[in-house]
Amino acid sequence: MFGLLGMVVLVGMGEHMAERFLPLYLQELTQASTAILAIGLLAGMDDLLSALYSFPGGYLSDRLGTKRALLVFNVLSMVGYLCVIFIRSWWAVLLGAAFFISWSAISLPATMDILAKVVPKNRRTMGVSVLALVRRVPKMLGPVAGGACIAVWGVEAGVRAAFVAALVLALIAAVLQQKLIVDDAANTKAAEPNPLRLWREMPDGLRNLLWSDILIRFCERIPDAFVVVWATRYVLHPVSELAFGWLSAVENVVAVLVYVPVAYMADRFGKKPFVLITFGFFTCFPLALLHAQSLAPLVAAFVLRGLKEFGEPTRKALIMDLAPEGRKAAMFGLYYLGRDVLVAFAAFGGALLWRVSPELNLKVAFAFGIAGTVWFAWKGRDCVMTAAEAGSKPV
Repeated sequence: MFGLLGMVVLVGMGEHMAERFLPLYLQELTQASTAILAIGLLAGMDDLLSALYSFPGGYLSDRLGTKRALLVFNVLSMVGYLCVIFIRSWWAVLLGAAFFISWSAISLPATMDILAKVVPKNRRTMGVSVLALVRRVPKMLGPVAGGACIAVWGVEAGVRAAFVAALVLALIAAVLQQKLIVDDAANTKAAEPNPLRLWREMPDGLRNLLWSDILIRFCERIPDAFVVVWATRYVLHPVSELAFGWLSAVENVVAVLVYVPVAYMADRFGKKPFVLITFGFFTCFPLALLHAQSLAPLVAAFVLRGLKEFGEPTRKALIMDLAPEGRKAAMFGLYYLGRDVLVAFAAFGGALLWRVSPELNLKVAFAFGIAGTVWFAWKGRDCVMTAAEAGSKPV
């Protein structure tokens, strides 16, 4: 676990100090109209490829063992960094993203499978929250470091310098992973390669959670790639790239502060209310961003964005509660495959909406958030009941 969490910090640090500023980098490399489409394509690839990699991630975790599967995808992420470092072109960014997006996709099913094995069901939300806290460390520090690189060297050179740092950190993470993570290949079980067969095994409660989650992710992903553009270019009083890095840090600090107390209450009193509150925060963020025209209201909006993580560990724990025994890694991958393939269209659509009007982009995102929240309030009851039947007892 120490080797796995250390790798999460190192690879995540490089990822977030470089990837967060790619929309600005794309604007530097090409014309404005092409850049907008490239940004939308990048955001769509993030969802689509993460979805397509999620199921193989769970499958490889079952087939090869956690250690070998993580190493394969860690190497692929380094190949992606090299594409951006050595090729100065917008298409190289998209090509590289196809590789370094893969690490996050493979790590989640494998990590959740480990947690499901070692953490009791009545403490599972707390276990996922501790993992989320560790993941937040690079999310807090990475954008600040990336913004500092841009402040020193400018957008183009600064982003490429951030990718060089990401490459170095990924190399260190690979060494750490090989030394500290136990090779469990000898204990691998028969893996199911057919997602359609796995879909038939998915419980109804998990499907209900999936549909509501899809609508909420439409709310998140429609404006997500353009948040940095909105804050640094479009508002009445734009902020600097370094200030945006600090806004991202504020978001992550807020998320960290709520993880543990929410995990304790969710394990004790049930998961549905906390997931529902989380969906409400997702819904409110686009509306808050629409009315944030200077630094102070942007800070408030990013505090709200941090609160959208209120019940995210609870949602992941609920997935693991509902997933059948012996299929948790693969079922987790299947969940994200189904969710993110559909949500990829939100990112593409977000680019088209942004070309019409940035304000329209944010309003449509808000509407999807309302739909997802209402759906879960109506259908989410079966999810909680099924989770309880699966053995998620109060502490």
